[in-house]
Amino acid sequence: MSSVQSSAADVDVDLRQLFASLARNWLWILLGALVVAGLALVLTWLATPLYKSETRLLIEARESIFTRPNTGNEADRPNLDEETVASQVELISSTNILKQVAQQLNLAKLAEFDETVNMSPISRLLILAGLKSDPNEIPPEERVLKKMREKLNVYRVERSRVIGIEFSSRDAKLAADVPNAIADAYISMQRSAKQESNSEATDWLAPEIADLSKGVKDAEAKVAEFRAQSDLLIGQNNAVLATQQLSEMSSELSRVRANRASAEATSQGVRKALQSGGSLDSFPEVQASAAIQRLRDREGQIKSDIADLSTTLLENHPRIRSLRSQLTDIDRQIRAEAQNVLSSLVTQAQTAQERENQLVTDLNRLKAESARAGEEQVELNALERDAAAKRQQLEDYLARYREAASRQGRNYLPVDARIFSRADVPIEPYFPKIVPIVSAAFVASLLIMSIFALLRELFSGRAMRPARGPQPEPVRQVPMPAAQVVVEPEAGEMHQSIVEPPAPVRQPSGDERAAAVRKAAALIENASAGRSPVDEPEAEISKPEVPSLGLGEIDVEKAADRLITSGAARAIFISPEGDEAAASSILVAREVADAGLRVLLLDLTASGAASRPMLDGSSQAGVTNLLASEAQFSDVIHADHYSDCHVIPAGTADPVRAMRAADRLPIIMQSLTTAYDLVVVECGPADADGIRRLVGEATEVFVSVLEPSDAVTDAAVKLIESGYPDLVLVTPAGYGRPGAPLGRSAA
Repeated sequence: MSSVQSSAADVDVDLRQLFASLARNWLWILLGALVVAGLALVLTWLATPLYKSETRLLIEARESIFTRPNTGNEADRPNLDEETVASQVELISSTNILKQVAQQLNLAKLAEFDETVNMSPISRLLILAGLKSDPNEIPPEERVLKKMREKLNVYRVERSRVIGIEFSSRDAKLAADVPNAIADAYISMQRSAKQESNSEATDWLAPEIADLSKGVKDAEAKVAEFRAQSDLLIGQNNAVLATQQLSEMSSELSRVRANRASAEATSQGVRKALQSGGSLDSFPEVQASAAIQRLRDREGQIKSDIADLSTTLLENHPRIRSLRSQLTDIDRQIRAEAQNVLSSLVTQAQTAQERENQLVTDLNRLKAESARAGEEQVELNALERDAAAKRQQLEDYLARYREAASRQGRNYLPVDARIFSRADVPIEPYFPKIVPIVSAAFVASLLIMSIFALLRELFSGRAMRPARGPQPEPVRQVPMPAAQVVVEPEAGEMHQSIVEPPAPVRQPSGDERAAAVRKAAALIENASAGRSPVDEPEAEISKPEVPSLGLGEIDVEKAADRLITSGAARAIFISPEGDEAAASSILVAREVADAGLRVLLLDLTASGAASRPMLDGSSQAGVTNLLASEAQFSDVIHADHYSDCHVIPAGTADPVRAMRAADRLPIIMQSLTTAYDLVVVECGPADADGIRRLVGEATEVFVSVLEPSDAVTDAAVKLIESGYPDLVLVTPAGYGRPGAPLGRSAA
């Protein structure tokens, strides 16, 4: 078939012809650049030279550790952050400092800073004619300040606390004097500000100290008077005497209670031992009695004697009986002495009880006194705190006043800035730089003249040439061969088909188009009569009226084989009979995909008839979304549910909005043919103009036929007349799809 070239590129730019214009016009370009460079040289030579000088300051704390006030408060030290340095920049360029420098250097008498000084007659005439504003209407100070601000540049060096003061002037000496004077004025103003602040501090501290001294005296007098009236005597450890006595009495009461409890417990034990006849040796109080100790010694001696006599005498011997009688008497005496000890313990417990009662009475009295003293102590503490706070404040004010007075007397007020680089008188002017300016003017004019020459050549049309497209090969007249009989062994039946050699790609002439129209009508009539093209008389077929244009009615399988063997990149399907005929493009796309090629079907029908049976619906994003810039390629390409074919449906965007970007269809088709082996486009009942944007190299055009009709005939004739003589009629009738592989449902 013949390839139809897109009309998007009719002409190309001939770069060789375009840049050859530079060689033809090199003399004019060079002369223009030299003229501009000469003018720049004259202007820079006649320009008034300007000199620039710079003074630099460092913002830092100048207070020494030996002279810094001993306040101990870090917050009182200067904060030298970025905001502080930026504020100093604004302060240096303030109006007060500039006025002071202008008066000091007498700038108002210089013509550079005041236009009214030595005004030229031409300027006066322009002012009288109203073509120039009268500078006398502005106050002299404002005129000088305006010129100074134009020539002054105060800036902060990035990432540092350095401030630069830059000034330019016609006079080299003045260019150095002004920034130095501004820096000195700034330092002087800072020192004056500190002196003023220090003086204000001393003036404020003096009456405050006098008032605080009187207040401290009154507060201490109130403390002493209240202490005398409330009888709050201070004992040890700065405690009130009543509170201290209460503590001591509480300790004594605890001791007496412990003694009483111990005496009562011991007397109770001795009483029980006496009543039960038990041993009294376990009580330390009984053992401590001297009489009982003597009786115990005597008892031991008698027992020793009885033991000695028992070795020689019998138990009934009078001597032994006498000694045993003495033992009984001693035991009676011991119990009598224990009874005395018990009486002593009872007396001791009673005495402790009385002492306890007395202490409880005294303790209750001291509690009341201590409560009263506590209430009075609270008020006393408040008075003492007030007096201590005033005393501390007075001491702080006195220390600060002495420091401020000493600094004021010695005139020591360091400024938090210093000049570390003063401006020197410049030797060379910074403007004009003759060599750089002339060189830049020459290069810029050379470039501009070259661009102008290129644009003139481009707009004249001499640099344009026709765009190159695919050149058709020479047409070789091939006679129509006779029909051949092809026997297919699988079915065992004989089918006839016309085997034609491939025709060369060319545009048919008018006679050929007329012959093709007649052949199309004949083929459609044969199809309506139930005859195939080979049923025509052999003589008719063999007549070389027109070279073979490939027009014939084939089924889906042969259409797929045609696309595979020809290596076509695009297959355009037109369905004059409506949505039902779109089945041809679906079946052909699936057949080619099953052959192993990467195939994509692009549905350009208004109803989505081609993509709906492949995706089981029409709600997916598609080509209209892509044209309307609502989706990307990855969003609109979907997989066929019943084959390996991919499909781009019609989409869900507004068709009117999408068709505004119809010029993007060639770009989309080029991208798809790059990614896929074959792109099948279902266009519905479209005409030749409708498929113009879709046709490119290696394109096959098919007309889908369900039944022979006038609509199909008219569509085929119009396509042939419009330059598509190689179109092929394809019908889906009688197509039997083979069984689907395992794991896939058949359509």
